[in-house]
Amino acid sequence: MTSDPHGGPRFRAFARKRRAPSRARRRLGAAVRMIAALALAGGVYTAFTPNASAQDDRTLSSSAQEGKALFDNSCITCHGRDAQGVEGRGPSLIGVGSAAVEFQVGTGRMPMVRQEAQAEQKAPQFNEAQTKQLGQYIQELGGGPQLPSGELVDNLESNPDALARGGELFRVNCSSCHGFGGGGGALSSGKFAPSLHDATPQEIYGAMLTGPQNMPVFGDNELSPDEKREIITYVNLQLQQDKDPGGIFNLGRYGPVTEGLAIFVIGITILVFVALWIAGKS
Repeated sequence: MTSDPHGGPRFRAFARKRRAPSRARRRLGAAVRMIAALALAGGVYTAFTPNASAQDDRTLSSSAQEGKALFDNSCITCHGRDAQGVEGRGPSLIGVGSAAVEFQVGTGRMPMVRQEAQAEQKAPQFNEAQTKQLGQYIQELGGGPQLPSGELVDNLESNPDALARGGELFRVNCSSCHGFGGGGGALSSGKFAPSLHDATPQEIYGAMLTGPQNMPVFGDNELSPDEKREIITYVNLQLQQDKDPGGIFNLGRYGPVTEGLAIFVIGITILVFVALWIAGKS
């Protein structure tokens, strides 16, 4: 071993030991490099995704801003941030339009109490103004069908054939589920078509336009706006307001099946008692 004027092998080992970084310093350096890498990646992502910042800077009308506040307080849990939907809780509302919101919220079907076969109609939790604000927010968020303005029931003086045409359209397109008298009917898997006796013209038009629950969507290609108004005219003036021509016992307005059954049961009962009375007298 050669001599070393600076202390020999022991001095060189000590110098190497001092030059080696400690474990704490190595960990600190790794953490700093990791943070720098994440910051760089975030900056690059932000720079190349302007849609995210544009979405945050979205300009909403005053009515839609009020609707957004209501949505964030009452609907965001199920339908997610910006109405994108939450898997297993609620669907996305992008593109459903204000018509769907006004129907679902205005009839109390939403907010839904629990997941079940069909949302039940109940007393609404929002008044009419709040319902329109929620609908405006969803409309400005993703567009979609809107209820038309103006009167939805035809004036029979200006359109005397509206009632007859509406009745024909109703029997062809609606009576198979809602019944000939509009009393509703049962469907499969615990679902049902609701009664139309208390439905407003706006609710009927919104249902045809958006197809809630199991109801098909009747777009303008299937039923024109004028045909929708004629159906509403028939429901409003005939099914909801007209007196029962058969008297006070309408048997649910379900048609000849219930009437025939009632006649059979009542008639057979009367005949049995008449036969017993005749046999007893003889």
